[in-house]
Amino acid sequence: MKKLFLSFIALSFYAIANAQQSVYVELGGPGLASFNFDTRFGPKVDGFGGRIGFGGFSIDGDGAIFIPVGLNYLLGKDQKNYFELGAGVTPVFISSSSSSGGDNFSSTFGHLLFGYRMQPPGGGFTFRAFVSPIFGDFGFLPYYGGVSFGYAFGGKSKK
Repeated sequence: MKKLFLSFIALSFYAIANAQQSVYVELGGPGLASFNFDTRFGPKVDGFGGRIGFGGFSIDGDGAIFIPVGLNYLLGKDQKNYFELGAGVTPVFISSSSSSGGDNFSSTFGHLLFGYRMQPPGGGFTFRAFVSPIFGDFGFLPYYGGVSFGYAFGGKSKK
């Protein structure tokens, strides 16, 4: 079992090292205002990938931290413009420094993603615009979305 686990870890690192990756700033979306890392799970730009981010805000000592985590799939034929489908979960950590001693709590919400992604196969400037319905204890918000700007590096073009 230990050898199988170590083989899986080694294969995962190899796949990520040969995959296209990108970093981007996202406004809106499941991280509200966040910095994100995205990687493909293979050498091509299209196909399956994943993302993790870190974002949030602070107003007068009250703040929230969002950590969006998700899987996505890119569909496209011209090696630059893609339709992106995704789903994930966003843990939220909220703290308050109010005069009542402050409250801290955490919550989690789910999100979907349907959008456009411009990501060149050899790397460079990336852009995303998307609708990202969110759902949780608060209900369902179908018309939430966002945009992102970033930079891609590594990977190979489609063959």
